[in-house]
Amino acid sequence: MTDRIGTLRDTFLRFGFDGVVVNPGASLRWLTGLAFHLMERPVLLYFGKTGKAHIILPELELAKLEGLEGELEIHPFGDDPATWQSVFAAALAFAQDGLRIGVEPTGLRFLELDLLQKALPTATFVDASPVFANLRMEKDEHELAKMRKAAVIAEAALLETLRTIRVGQTEKEIASELVIQLYRHGSDTELPFAPIVSSGSNSANPHASPSERRLHSGDVLLFDWGAGFEGYFSDITRCFFVDFVDERMIDAAETVQRSNHYAVAAVRPGMTTGEVDAIARQEIEESGFGNYFTHRTGHGLGMEAHEAPYIFSGNQLVLKKGMVFTIEPGIYLPGLGGIRIEDNVVVTEDGFNCLTTLPREVKTIERYLELMDFFGGLV
Repeated sequence: MTDRIGTLRDTFLRFGFDGVVVNPGASLRWLTGLAFHLMERPVLLYFGKTGKAHIILPELELAKLEGLEGELEIHPFGDDPATWQSVFAAALAFAQDGLRIGVEPTGLRFLELDLLQKALPTATFVDASPVFANLRMEKDEHELAKMRKAAVIAEAALLETLRTIRVGQTEKEIASELVIQLYRHGSDTELPFAPIVSSGSNSANPHASPSERRLHSGDVLLFDWGAGFEGYFSDITRCFFVDFVDERMIDAAETVQRSNHYAVAAVRPGMTTGEVDAIARQEIEESGFGNYFTHRTGHGLGMEAHEAPYIFSGNQLVLKKGMVFTIEPGIYLPGLGGIRIEDNVVVTEDGFNCLTTLPREVKTIERYLELMDFFGGLV
């Protein structure tokens, strides 16, 4: 905790901030190991240039701080919202006038911001996205080990789920079995997102929600899912044919597989994220499916399902060792179906490692399981 708070201070000072505030989410967990959920009661940490961090939180959450008293200045409040402003004011009374304070724009709510602005009326609150992106973007070996485990859990859960699938099941039924298997194989209770299970024409919607649609012969069946392990996530997509499918879907599947392969194989430190996107997109465009690849090639992964770095056209962010992100090209044919193949890739000293190991080929479920059994299951 002390080392990470020191890293945070070095980073926000380099970006010209006098301090930063953090509320419940991945950054707070990374910095302190403390897990809170967003609720009607505010929880907030203030990190200044020197000294201890200050935490403002409900009295009912104090037990979570056992063992951390020496690291934090603690400012608890009761259940009456009328008292909260005075606690914020007292907690931040040491702050000087005219401070430039960084916030996470996608995390800080109006509830906390309003209390902060009234407690520090001369302060300026500024988007500090670069500070927080830089903190967690390059994973160390301990973090990568947890992400590898999250991938193993997710892949094992999918294989068990595939063995239960029958024509006539609904997408919701298949998705519920997948969630059960994720927990049985050791996932954290917090998943990166609710699994996407989409079939037939529904799979042409990249972010479809499982529905009451029943699985039919001739469908594409798409899974986009992940597991959590000790606070770190995996995020994987695999597709399957249900018996024989339209030739256009076979062409799309082969194209997406090549696109995924070329983009993953190209990853190395020193290239930009935009270059990765261009490699994935070129294969799809040259195959005549360019208009049907409707999203970026990938996104960062770690304590959040979506975090920096983002893999999109023109992004000049340079890849560095320890960055982890998805590569997930897709082709979506309206009214027919969609194909997406997604892997989790980590940048190494001179190339890449793939944290995901399930075969990328799009086959029937039966054939896929036969091959997995023949080769002895997961690597």
